Amino acid sequence: MKAENSFIFIPGVGEKTEKNYWKNGYTHWDHLKDSGKLSDKKKQHVEKAERNLEVGNSVFFKDKFPNKSLWRIYENFSSKACFFDIETTGLDQRKNKVTTVSFYRDGESKTLVRGQDLTRERLEEEFFESKMLVSFNGKRFDAPFLEHNFDLNIETPHIDLMYPAKRIGLQGGLKKIEKDLSIQRELEDIDGREAIRLWKKYEKNGDEEALQKLIEYNQYDAKNLQDVTEIIVERLEREVYRPHIK
Repeated sequence: MKAENSFIFIPGVGEKTEKNYWKNGYTHWDHLKDSGKLSDKKKQHVEKAERNLEVGNSVFFKDKFPNKSLWRIYENFSSKACFFDIETTGLDQRKNKVTTVSFYRDGESKTLVRGQDLTRERLEEEFFESKMLVSFNGKRFDAPFLEHNFDLNIETPHIDLMYPAKRIGLQGGLKKIEKDLSIQRELEDIDGREAIRLWKKYEKNGDEEALQKLIEYNQYDAKNLQDVTEIIVERLEREVYRPHIK
């Protein structure tokens, strides 16, 4: 399912109306534009969406879909998606610091480390290069933490997988959902508390082995997000879209 199959971004069109469109064979923006069912004003919204999609302006769609439905544009921008995860010294963004930030894009992992290359400029570069961000609980934790600690304003559309996961009955944290989806990972013995301990060992004693283990753990979190995303998007398409098309 792609953005072109969705109509809920049009003012006045909710999920019930959208399903009726699908059932009647209107499964693409072109179909609905030519159907005579849209007012001129609503047709203008579709045409504006078409222009922005054509030039790859993902930011246009950021506020057009609610969190639970932003997954619908994933296929449009998946080639430029960035999966990211952060590690911190605690849960309070006012008192604690970001220690590492890992990005997974185009099959490659990259980690920025506090005191080395974790700067506002580098973060802005990573986010600017991306058409879409994907995280788990990132809208409530990762993004606000980064924005507060580095005075950032993240404008890139951001799929927080926690919301679409709940929609298909997947509960719990990322590692539990990975197990539920049979996605394998190494370093299963490390969790958030252990990540803090590893950072303290590095910060206090210069323990490079502890830092490398922390980086590896952080990178697994970011990398596995892609597999989780692909499965969730496919399941949502089967549940939300396919039952209503002929």
